[in-house]
Amino acid sequence: MEYRRLGRTGLEVSVIGFGGIKLHKIRQDMATRVINRELDLGVNFIDTARDYGDSERKIGIATRGRREDFYLATKTTGRTFEAAKEDLKTSLSELGMENIDLWQLHGIIDRDMWDEIMGPGGALEAAKWARDRGYVDHIGISVHRERGVMREAIECGEFETIMLAYSLIDQENVEDEILPLAKENDLGVIIMKALSGGAMATPTAEGEPKPEYDPIVRGNLRYVLSNPAVTIAIPGIERLSEVEEDCAVGENVEPLTEEERRDLLKEIGKLGLMLKYDQTCLGCGYCMPCPNGINIPEVFRALREYRGYPDNLRYIGMETYESLEVTPDACTECRQCMEKCPTGMDIPARLKKARRLLEGAISRARG
Repeated sequence: MEYRRLGRTGLEVSVIGFGGIKLHKIRQDMATRVINRELDLGVNFIDTARDYGDSERKIGIATRGRREDFYLATKTTGRTFEAAKEDLKTSLSELGMENIDLWQLHGIIDRDMWDEIMGPGGALEAAKWARDRGYVDHIGISVHRERGVMREAIECGEFETIMLAYSLIDQENVEDEILPLAKENDLGVIIMKALSGGAMATPTAEGEPKPEYDPIVRGNLRYVLSNPAVTIAIPGIERLSEVEEDCAVGENVEPLTEEERRDLLKEIGKLGLMLKYDQTCLGCGYCMPCPNGINIPEVFRALREYRGYPDNLRYIGMETYESLEVTPDACTECRQCMEKCPTGMDIPARLKKARRLLEGAISRARG
């Protein structure tokens, strides 16, 4: 198993961690088996959260007698000092532990949440209080969607780690700016949703066993972990076969070749994830350059942001669209882009739909 330094924490963690988000789906005996198998294979980082059902309790039971074998991370969705402090008390009780290695302020998705946790009487004060008293060793944060908040979380100096959603189809657009910024500021980067909640895997019929080697799973984990800014990925686990699959990648992290990347995108395109995530393209850029100067992936990123974000964040998609140097009306339907698209998507038709929706939204917003 490969190990990397988790930013300023100084902890040396396995590149594959155990994600506890799915533990509520399985019985204690299976939870004990999968967790201990991961530890036996060299995984030394277990991540959970107060709001992951009975995950903390199952982890505590499964790891009795092995506390020295791993670092434990959990999270609070409490936004105030008192709410976060109460979460910590419950977490320690459920885990049956006296100390947490990494405590994370969980699921910050907009400016209002950020202001609340960082302000007087906010959750950050609880995290510092807990660290001063030895209940937690390190403080982290998990952020979704709002890149402005991601930047502030990285640069404010209060956090030692940041958890982000990142994959080959990068639903939250962190690759170009946010990940390098985290590396520059020496934050440990923990990646959630590297497999899009388990959706990026070769489908099997009901009752059919999963293949021993899943090229989609391994390809995506290789892609994420070969990014120099990434410290660790924490795919959610509920089966022993998943343990073996994920840990095999952690033993030999090799970047994808261009041919492997193209083939992987084709396989992902067959999964129908574009519909699941209301996403119109994989963002691979193979359609470029457009002879008419349209930045096709950026158009679809604007659409994804507008349709996929909560109402209070939809302005991000409109701003992305307005920043385009060439708008989709420049499309002459030459269809050169379609010939290069791994999924064969009807790009000209999707560009027209994106233009109608986004320009209509911008017009309404302006009154």
